[in-house]
Amino acid sequence: MRALYTAATGMAAQELNVQVISNNIANLRTTGYKKQRAAFQDLIYDHVRRVGAQASDQGTILPVGIDIGGGVKTVGTPRLMSQGTLSPTGNDLDIAIRGEGFFKIQMPDGSYAYTRDGSFTTDQQGRIVNAQGNPVQPTITIPQNSSDIVINAQGQVSVKLPGQTTPSTIGQIGLTRFVNKTGLQPIGDNLFTETPASGPPQDGTANVDGFGDMQQSSLEQANVEVVSEISDLIAAQRAYEMNAKVISAADQMLQSTANLFR
Repeated sequence: MRALYTAATGMAAQELNVQVISNNIANLRTTGYKKQRAAFQDLIYDHVRRVGAQASDQGTILPVGIDIGGGVKTVGTPRLMSQGTLSPTGNDLDIAIRGEGFFKIQMPDGSYAYTRDGSFTTDQQGRIVNAQGNPVQPTITIPQNSSDIVINAQGQVSVKLPGQTTPSTIGQIGLTRFVNKTGLQPIGDNLFTETPASGPPQDGTANVDGFGDMQQSSLEQANVEVVSEISDLIAAQRAYEMNAKVISAADQMLQSTANLFR
C-alpha cells in the first residue's frame, strides 16, 4: 500500500527536523552560533489523470486531475544569520560584531576560516588568536608588558607601551563578508569556510561601507529563541505521531483485506 511508504517519508523528515531543533537547543549558549531550520519539499507525483487532458471526443478538458503524492523530502537545513544579542564580558580581547561581517582566521594549513565568535586571547608570541590558537587576520601581536588594550568600533587595536603616556596603534582587525552568508560551510569550532555558493570573501574595515562595527569586551550570543524551538519541537513530534498513525491505519486496512482471503 502506497500510504505506508508515504507516511514513512514523513516520519523520516520529522526525525531529521527534531535533530536540527535539538542541535539548536544544544548550542543555546554557544558564542556566535547561528540557528538552522529544516526545509522540506513534496516528492514527485503519480499523475493518474492529468489536469487539462482531453476528457471526451467532443474536446472537453478535465478541470481537475488525480495526482497521488509520494511523500516529502528534505532539501536543506539553511542557517539563519540574524544578529544575536550582545553580552558584556569585561574581557579586553572579547569582541562582538554588530552588523555584517565575520572575523577572518588563518588555519594551520594556511587556508582561511570565518567566525562570529570573538572570544579571543593571546598565544605565547603575543598574537591575538581564537580558542584553537589560530591567529586572527591581519595578525596582530600585543607587545610584552603593554597595558590598557583598546579596540575601537573600526577594529583598531591600541595599547600603552612601557614609558609612554599616550596609546599606540599596533594594528587593525579586519572583517570579511559574503554575498550569500547562508552558503558558508560549517566545519565546527564556530568556524565557516568559503564555498562556491557563498561567493568569494570580501575583506574590509569594520564600520565602513556596510560592514558592522566592533564592540570590545562583549560577545554575540546564539540567535536561538528557546520558546520558538520548543514550539517547533512539539509540532515536529505531533507530525511524527500523525505519520505513525497513518502507518498503523494502513496496516489495519491491509490486515482487513488479507482476512477476506481466508
